[in-house]
Amino acid sequence: MDTKYIIGGVVAVIAIIAIAAIALGGGSSEHAANELVACVAAHGEEPEYGFDPMHGWGYHDSGTEPLIQSTILKRDKDNNFVNDLATNYTISDDYKTYTVNIRDDVKFTDGSQLTANDVAFSYNKAKELGEGADLSSMNNATADGNKVVFTLNKSDSTFINKLTDVGIVPEANYNEDSYGQNPIGSGPYKLAQWDKGQQFILEKNPDYYGQEPYFEKITNLFLDPDAAFAAVKNGDVDIAEVQLAYANETVPGYHMEYFDSIDVRGISLPTQMDTGKLSEDNITIGNNVTGDPAIREALNIGINRQNLLDGAFNGYGNVSYNGVASQLPWAFDSTFKDGDVDGAKEVLANAGWNDTDGDGIVEKNGTKASFSVYYNAKATERQAIAVAVAEQAKEIGIEITPEGGSWDDIDPNKYSQGVVWGFGSADPFEIEHQYDSRVACVGYDNSEGLNDSSVDALIDSAMAQDINASYSTWSQAAQQATSNYPYLWVGTVDYTYFVSDDLDISNSTHLIYPHGGDIWGNIYDWKRVNTTADK
Repeated sequence: MDTKYIIGGVVAVIAIIAIAAIALGGGSSEHAANELVACVAAHGEEPEYGFDPMHGWGYHDSGTEPLIQSTILKRDKDNNFVNDLATNYTISDDYKTYTVNIRDDVKFTDGSQLTANDVAFSYNKAKELGEGADLSSMNNATADGNKVVFTLNKSDSTFINKLTDVGIVPEANYNEDSYGQNPIGSGPYKLAQWDKGQQFILEKNPDYYGQEPYFEKITNLFLDPDAAFAAVKNGDVDIAEVQLAYANETVPGYHMEYFDSIDVRGISLPTQMDTGKLSEDNITIGNNVTGDPAIREALNIGINRQNLLDGAFNGYGNVSYNGVASQLPWAFDSTFKDGDVDGAKEVLANAGWNDTDGDGIVEKNGTKASFSVYYNAKATERQAIAVAVAEQAKEIGIEITPEGGSWDDIDPNKYSQGVVWGFGSADPFEIEHQYDSRVACVGYDNSEGLNDSSVDALIDSAMAQDINASYSTWSQAAQQATSNYPYLWVGTVDYTYFVSDDLDISNSTHLIYPHGGDIWGNIYDWKRVNTTADK
C-alpha cells in the first residue's frame, strides 16, 4: 500500500479527534456528571436538512426517538404501543379512519401550546414531502377540537405504526427552509447548538410533560468509524457506536454493550428476465442470470450463512433465511440446510447450467452465470457480505462481481443486478415494500421485481384485519414470497457500543432495534452510576 494513504488517514483521524477535543472544551474529556458526550448514529448520518421530521429526522423504520419532537404514540420495551401526545384513539371497523385525542397540556419550546391542528399539519406536510414515514394510504389528517382524524384511501390496519413515525412541528412557526436549523419541538430536549460536520448539542427541555431524563445536556459528535474508536481510546466520549470490526477490542474504563436487532441484511436477486423492459424512471428491469429460479435457489442453499456472519459481522449477528427477525410477531421458521455446495451444483445442473468450457463458471444457452452485487461503500459490513458471497459463489460455479459505490451509483442498477440491502421494521407493512407486485421497481420498493398475485392477495387480506390478528397473514405473505428466493437473506446485525463504566444505559429497558438502530429510545432511563467526580 502507498504510504501516502496511510499518512493521510492518520492525519485525518488526528484532525477529527482535535475537533472532538475542541467541542468538549479543550484537550480532555472533562464534563459534568449530568452531561453526556456521545458518538452514535441512531438517525443515520448528519441530517442534510437538519432536525426536521418533515424531511425524515427521527424516522428510520418504526419511529425512532426524535428527542426534539413529540410523537402521537411510542413503543415500549415489549414493542407495545403507548401514548405520547395521544390520550386515546379509536379505529373504524374498516380500518380507514383513525381518530386520536391529543393531550392539552403540551407546550412547544417557543411557549406556544401544541394542539390537534399542529398534529394534523405535521402529518399532511410529511405526506406532501414524502421523505420519512410511508403515508401513502393516508388521504389527509384533519383537526376537530382536540381530536385528529386520519382518513385513509384504503383499509390499512398497519397505519397505527405510522402514529409513532412523525415528529410534531408547530404549524404557525414552521418554515420548510429554516426549521431544521432552529427546530421548535415539545420533546425531552431542545437543540442548543449545531456545528455542521462536527457535533450537535441538546439541552433538557424544562417544560417537557413526560418522564424527565437524567442528563441535562447531550453532545453528539460526528466522527467516522476510525475516529470514533480513537475517541473511545482517548476517553473523550461516554458512549460510541463502533463497527463490528472493533467489537472484540478492550479499552480500559469502558465496557461493550451488545444489542440484538431486527435489522437484517440481504442481497436482492432480480426475479425477472431482461426483456428490455424499463421502469418508469428509465432503469433496466431484469437479469438473465438471476431471472432463472435455479440460480436463486442454488445461491440460497449453497452459501454458508454462519461462516459469512463470522467474517462480515465478526460473529455479532444471527443467521436469517427469510429476512424476518425472530423477535417479530410474524416471524416464521424456514430453516434449511445451507452451505450445501453439492446440492447447489445439482440444482444448477438439473436446470441446464453446466460448465462446458472448464473455466469454473456454469453457463446455459451461451449465457454465463455472472452478475454484479452492488453495495454502499460507506457500509463496511455490506462490502464484507458482497465479497464473502462472491467467494462462496465461486464454489458452486456462479461468478459474482462486488461493486461498491454511492447510492447514485447503485440506483441505475438496482432492478437489474444484486444489491446488498438493509431492512428492519416493527411495522409489517415492510413486507408490502419488499414483495408487492403492484409497487415492483418503483423507487426502492420490490427492487427484485417479484410478481406473485398470491402474495398481493395475502397483503390485502392482512391490511383489512386487526393488527394483532393480521400477523399470521403477514407471515403467510412473507413465506409465499420467499419461496421464490427473491433474496439471498444473510442475517440480522447486532449493534455494538463502547460505554463508559460509569454510565448505565439501562440495557434491560432498551427498545427493539430497527434498521438504523434506536439508541436514544430509552434515554429517559440512562443515568450516571458514579457521580462522585466529573468524568
